Order: sequence, then structure tokens, then C-alpha cells
Amino acid sequence: MSDVQIVWLRRDLRMADNPALHEASKRGPVCAVYVLDDAAAGHHAMGGASRWWLHRSLESLSKSFGRRNARIVLRRGDAVEELCKLAGELGTRTVHANRHYEPWWRKAQGALTEKLDLTLHDGNYLFPAGHVTTGSGEPYKIYTPFYKAMRAQFPPRDAVPEPETLSSPDDWPESDDLADWDLLPTKPDWSGGIAAFWDVGEEAAHHRLAEWDADVGDYEAKRNLPSADGSSRLSPHLHHGEITPVQIWHALKHHRSEGWQSYESELVWRDYAQNVICQFPGYGSRNYREDYDALQWRDPSGDENAARDLEAWQKGMTGYPIVDAGMRQLYETGWMHNRVRMITASFLIKHLLIDWREGEKWFWDCLVDADYGSNSVNWQWNSGTGVDSNMFVRIMAPLTQSEKFDAAGYIRRYVPELSGLDAPHIHDPEAHGCRPKGYPRKIIAHKAGRERAMSAYKAMKGE
Repeated sequence: MSDVQIVWLRRDLRMADNPALHEASKRGPVCAVYVLDDAAAGHHAMGGASRWWLHRSLESLSKSFGRRNARIVLRRGDAVEELCKLAGELGTRTVHANRHYEPWWRKAQGALTEKLDLTLHDGNYLFPAGHVTTGSGEPYKIYTPFYKAMRAQFPPRDAVPEPETLSSPDDWPESDDLADWDLLPTKPDWSGGIAAFWDVGEEAAHHRLAEWDADVGDYEAKRNLPSADGSSRLSPHLHHGEITPVQIWHALKHHRSEGWQSYESELVWRDYAQNVICQFPGYGSRNYREDYDALQWRDPSGDENAARDLEAWQKGMTGYPIVDAGMRQLYETGWMHNRVRMITASFLIKHLLIDWREGEKWFWDCLVDADYGSNSVNWQWNSGTGVDSNMFVRIMAPLTQSEKFDAAGYIRRYVPELSGLDAPHIHDPEAHGCRPKGYPRKIIAHKAGRERAMSAYKAMKGE
């Protein structure tokens, strides 16, 4: 009998196109393990919405393993320590894992390599981070040349099939009960809207992909229209690894539309974000542009007015309907339309002059697709602090954006107290004199917010 092959699962909760599982299944009995390691990531331990998704995804994947008379062993604690313990119990030294690029997982992968025979596979992205480089062999910092260089190397690898069979260890090691991890909220249970909005698991991911195949052609036309709901909604399935970008690319590559080209660029952006955090591991908490360390943000920890404004933003009570709709959609569903993510982020950073890291923390807790690379790259893009970012002085006008991108239906859905208003009044009911009772006034006027942001920027620059 060959040695037991441990498969270390993290954000790769699938059977098909799972290179680590595929290779392990060919070499011997498989023991898949998921270790809930909250300490390794520090303040980037999974937030509440992601923990809800993890519970449901592990439930789904466990059923897939069960149909093959196999199991997922659950352990909680330091991932390296628990994997070493498990290897000792099984009498093996062999571990397979798909490569992850978050700084805490890179550290754990390095530590485990010194203790066991760890084989890392590339399975979660179109190409491994670092694969696409400049002519001098350096990693790209800017997205557009990265995108062009990556497309020149297409197609990506072929997807690998799920194992036909899985042989099991002679004796199964002890496993935690998933329910004992308390991943689901109870006091209170705030997950009703998320549960109604999402189907979770590998099968659900492929069902969603099949639906998206019929709609991707309209992506370019609808991607910026919140009311049109033209997004793929594949991002949480991708983040948790229930489906891979390779599977999506091969399923949709027959399209020739602008919609597919635009969506393909979003898949490339996801790879780009991993390349950024490989170069700058602290990107989720430190400004890339160090001159912004001198910008005088309003600090909610010591400024009551800033704390009040941050809470109003979090609760969707800013008096700006498009901002409020987005923030309420986020809390209700664990997700937000991409155009509205940019609007709400810009509003926090510039209108409220609150540090982007406060927004990153809130999104991290609320998003079911909270991804370290994508989240930090997108926030630093909006704040002007990133390696490739929008200029701080480009300040989005949320009221104009709302009308331009026809967000009336979206606002009615998520801000029901405004549901009786027609366009254009619904975009700015205060200015039109029809603000309903119970809906707040603007917490700051657009002009005043813009002027305050510009003053802070000029002071940082010494102007």
C-alpha cells in the first residue's frame, strides 16, 4: 500500500480541476484536511460573511467526498502544527496543496516545507503568480502591460478532471464536527439575506457558469448598470475555489463578443492582484505610495464626528441613495455590484476623508468574496495610494454616477423608503424637495466633501 497522501484544502473547495487532489489520488490513499487557522492571518482572519460561506461550502464538498466513500478531516489551530500532527497519526510525510499567495499562507507553506514533504500545485489562477514578467524578467506593477503580456501567453493550462475514485486510509483520523466551529451566526442570525441570495458549492458554481454562458455577451453593455444586474456573480465561487478561472475561461472562450473580452479582463485582473501581493505582501494594510502616510485622515477612533460618519456609511444612511443602496446590498447579501463598490469606496475615502483601511476592514467582514489580493488592490486603486491607482484628485460624484448609470431600480430594491420616487428625483430626493421622513439628509454636501478632500491632499503635498 502506498503512503497516505494528505491534501491540504484551503480556498480550493472542489473536486474538479483541483491539481493537488488530482495528483494525490494517483499516488495513494487520500486524506483531505481543512484546518481552520484564525491566528495565521491576524486581522485578516476570515470575516463573518466568508465564514458563513465556508460552512456551507465544506458541507457541500463533504457530500461529494462521501459519495466516493471518503471524508474531509477538520482540524482547528495552527495549520502547520495540525498538519504535522495529522501526518504523524497517518504515518506519512506527504502533503499536497494548491499554492496560495496570501502572505500568511506563503509563510505557512515555507514552514511546512521544512517539516514535511510538501508538493505545491498551481490550480487557483490562470497562471502562477510571477509567470508573466517584463522583458527583463521583472514582475509587472501596472495592470495594462500585465494584461497584454498575459493575453499573449494564452491559452492557460487545461483543466484536470476530478478523480474517478478515491482510496482511503486504513483508519480515519479524528475530525472536528463542523457545527462546533460556530461559523454560522446565531445571536443574532444575520445571514437570512445571504442565504436567500446565494447557492453555495461546486455544483452551484457550475450551474451559475452555465447561466452566465448565455449572458456574458451583454457584460460590456450592462456591467456598469446596477439595476440591470449584469454581473456574473461568480466571484465568491472563485474566491472559495468552488470553480477555477481556468474552467471558466475554457467554458467561455468560444465567445467573440465585447462582453466576453471585458469579462476576460476581469479574470486577468484577479491574477494581477495576486502578482501585486506577491511583490508587496503588506498591501492590505500599508500604503504603497508612502507620501500618503502624511495625509491627515479623519480618525473614527478619536473623532466623534468621523465615527458617526463611518457608522452612517456602514449602515447605508448617508443621504446619498446610490451609496446607501450599495452598503445595504453589501450587508444584506454579502456582495455588492462592482460599479457601486467604486462609488461607495470613493465616498468613504474622499467625501468623508476616512482612511481606506477602515473601508477595507468593513468589506473584509461583510463580503462573501473577500479576497486579500483583490480587496486590497481595489481599495488602494480607489484611494490613489496603490502601485497602479486612480488619482486621489479624481473624485467621483455619486449623484451624477447614480443618474448616469440608471440606478433607480437598484435604489428602489435596497432603499425601500425611496421606492415611491421616480427618476430623476430618486437619485437626489433632498435636492428635489421630496426626501421622505426617516431617510437622512446628506451627511456632507458633495462640494464641501470635495473641497475638504482637496485641502487634505494639498496639505499632504505641502501646497
